[in-house]
Amino acid sequence: MQTSITNSTTRYGWGAIILHWLIALIFIGQFALGFVMVRVTSQRTAFELIQLHKSFGFLLLGLIILRIVWRCGNTTPALPGSVGTLERRAAPLAHFALYAFQLALPLSGWALVSVSMLEIPSLPFNLFVMPNLPLAESDGAESFWAAAHWYLAYAGMALVALHVAAALRHHFQLRDGVLMRMITPSSDPE
Repeated sequence: MQTSITNSTTRYGWGAIILHWLIALIFIGQFALGFVMVRVTSQRTAFELIQLHKSFGFLLLGLIILRIVWRCGNTTPALPGSVGTLERRAAPLAHFALYAFQLALPLSGWALVSVSMLEIPSLPFNLFVMPNLPLAESDGAESFWAAAHWYLAYAGMALVALHVAAALRHHFQLRDGVLMRMITPSSDPE
């Protein structure tokens, strides 16, 4: 039986699985990197870590957009019949919130570097200069976007923790195969 890149009505395909886990890895890594980069004492190391954080932020933004397009163009596997009404209604809202935070977080970081009075260019993986968003530079705007980025990061990680908890509940308590759908790809489309 050949696996499929696209989703079926019961399982996710390789496309969704790879995007899901790659985004999860980068999102969690970005949180850790952001936490470390503001605490290092060496200015040179801090600068390099900030550039790396920005690089992965731009990559994350692109992957999130691709993931949303992929999801819109693919079947979403149905939840098992054992899943209750409340959870059936909450699941799409939780996924929407995850996508919204995953979009808002890199966009707020991009806004932050765009309004910064330091005018340090963003060099994603040292390949090119990423243009700033057309926002006015000011200390007030920089403070606003720094706070927004910080709050979005912590709220986003809280959502990720809830998502992980729900997946583990499905796997260990309910034993309904929901987690396995995001690990093992679908067979040829149905």
